[in-house]
Amino acid sequence: MIDREQVRKVALLARLELTPEEEEQFTTQLGSILDYVQQLSELDVSDVPPTTRAIDVSNVTREDELQPYPDREAILNSAPEQEGEFFKVPKILNAE
Repeated sequence: MIDREQVRKVALLARLELTPEEEEQFTTQLGSILDYVQQLSELDVSDVPPTTRAIDVSNVTREDELQPYPDREAILNSAPEQEGEFFKVPKILNAE
């Protein structure tokens, strides 16, 4: 079982300021969570294969297909600055 001192320590590590009422509430709640985890640890899962998800998931996104934009000039003309057929952006690396 978890006590208030342990809740205070966790709150300190998490940089949380708890009121005495919150300390009492979290002591009860964390105790319940830890009791439940203890129950789960008693289950025999030796025949259960490891998984990353509880249900099977498949990727439903489409394949990327290159499709050139038909009006390249319109995109370039809407840029704040351009250099030839490219966007001109500010230099972000230090020259030193």
